[in-house]
Amino acid sequence: MKSSMAILATLIALLPLASMGWAEEQDGPDKEARVRLGEALFFDVDLSRHRTQSCATCHDPAQGFADPRGGPVSLGDDGVSRGVRNAPSVSYAGYAPAFGTDAKGNPVGGQFWDGRAATLADQAGQPLLNPVEMAMPNKASVVARLKEKPGTFDAFRATFGPDVFDDDTRAFAALTQALAAYEQSTAVSPFDSRYDRYLRGTLALTPQEELGRVLFFSNQFTNCGQCHKLTPNGGEGETFSNYRFHNIGTPANPELAVPADRGLAARADIKRRKTGKVASARAHDGQFKVPSLRNVAVTGPYMHNGVFNDLRTVILFYNKYNSAAPGRQINPETGEAWDPPEVAGTLSLKELESGPALDDRRIDALVAFLKTLTDQRLEPLLEPPAAAR
Repeated sequence: MKSSMAILATLIALLPLASMGWAEEQDGPDKEARVRLGEALFFDVDLSRHRTQSCATCHDPAQGFADPRGGPVSLGDDGVSRGVRNAPSVSYAGYAPAFGTDAKGNPVGGQFWDGRAATLADQAGQPLLNPVEMAMPNKASVVARLKEKPGTFDAFRATFGPDVFDDDTRAFAALTQALAAYEQSTAVSPFDSRYDRYLRGTLALTPQEELGRVLFFSNQFTNCGQCHKLTPNGGEGETFSNYRFHNIGTPANPELAVPADRGLAARADIKRRKTGKVASARAHDGQFKVPSLRNVAVTGPYMHNGVFNDLRTVILFYNKYNSAAPGRQINPETGEAWDPPEVAGTLSLKELESGPALDDRRIDALVAFLKTLTDQRLEPLLEPPAAAR
């Protein structure tokens, strides 16, 4: 796929020390069989302890692979337990490079908000065993569920070899590889949004969308592209993330159950690989991986803790760093001043304060442009423009 190759080339150029896990996992034997198996597993509620929850429960394809149930964080398989971070969309997650560091030693890539899973396959298995998510007690119990269904059992043996179930660790790894294959497929990352069709010359953007596009990619009028741009000009295959880590001053979310949960949400735990050891670095607290903006208009709430509900609020939040106007220092969702950052000591002020103040016309244009990044099948989820209501 042309867009895939463009992204891969850019990743190699920009992230020279990161392992390219996406490319390695895309090209295995029986790729299509793995995708089909992974899709079936993605919707299988029997892979959760109480058989109530699948991957798709928190990552619903009909809702941009985000959690459609409302609230800043997701409920677990028991219907009571809650996580501490907003479930990120799976859309285009397969394009993130494996976790690593750049030439300056800065962390890049990985999965989850804090990059703690090196690759997509590493990530795929973790919710199954997380006690507040799908809550399976161990790998063996997951493999036992796979063996319950003759069709699943046979599909695993046909795809990964007749002896795949001889070892539970191997069988569990095969499951994660199948899930990763599905999450890397065109069904999850189709590149068919209005923006993609505009790039291919089959659709014209509206004047407002075009203004938003120019602003977004400008180095003069906004600072969006510093973090939410991978390819130099936003061409075909752009994922709208550079996969680096920043603290943008996100405030705590008071809807999270208790202060301890808020603290966990703020602690980044970015993995650092040095001398063969993996450790958490508190210096990175509050820093989270720049998310892709693909499908952003239909996958709220926003930020790692789901603190903002509206996409326009997010842009206003960024704009507060560059506007001294009293009205720009008010959160429109609360009617009060923006709350302070969860973690104040690690803010990326150089990036945050490098743009000009934006007026309402330009803010609305940016929102309009971000809506053009919605996959075609999800466009009915978008609110129509005011003129069309």
